[in-house]
Amino acid sequence: MCLGIPAKIVRIKNNMGTIDIEGTQREVSLLLQEDAKVGDYVIVHAGFAIQKIDEEEALETLRFLRQIVTELDEKLGES
Repeated sequence: MCLGIPAKIVRIKNNMGTIDIEGTQREVSLLLQEDAKVGDYVIVHAGFAIQKIDEEEALETLRFLRQIVTELDEKLGES
């Protein structure tokens, strides 16, 4: 199973982008996204920006992922 995470591009240099996910920044390859710009949201998997998505979809997905983590934490706390 693969999991791609939405992230915002905050800086671009050459074919590399700095992305921000909830305050954590990482470097990713933008080779698969020829028209990526600072401010775009992308799906990131295995160090590559693999697809551009709109901001609303990205933020909704991040909220969903946060909710899953919260619920798992609560379940583990009950054990």
